[in-house]
Amino acid sequence: MGEVRVKVKLSSVAEHAAVAAGKLRVADARAIEADALVDTGAVRTCVPQPVLDRLGLQALDHPVVEYANGQKEAVGAAYGVMFDILDRRSSDDALVFGDEVMIGQTLLEKMDLLVDCTNRRLVPNPAHPDVAVNKLK
Repeated sequence: MGEVRVKVKLSSVAEHAAVAAGKLRVADARAIEADALVDTGAVRTCVPQPVLDRLGLQALDHPVVEYANGQKEAVGAAYGVMFDILDRRSSDDALVFGDEVMIGQTLLEKMDLLVDCTNRRLVPNPAHPDVAVNKLK
């Protein structure tokens, strides 16, 4: 398939709430833009510790993850990360791991985004091109 990358803007859900409540100025809310790897083989999204530090977020839990080689390890999990990708926004938790932002399947599904393997890019679901639609069953 080849590597798929996408621009992502990361911010803190808590800071968005503080802005909405009038406790923080929009100009003071932190945000970071990154070039992210889209990993269709990963369930969860990963964000490196330095990026979380710049957003003022920290790991609040340490779930056990299993790598492709079967090795298991406890890694940090940061909650309340806001992701903006292709004019779609969703919050999610992020595993504290690696040296680059990696977008996993859970976030792709929440944002109703698909991988276009032929053109090696991320695209909005053609069935819902203008707005993300989540299925409830």
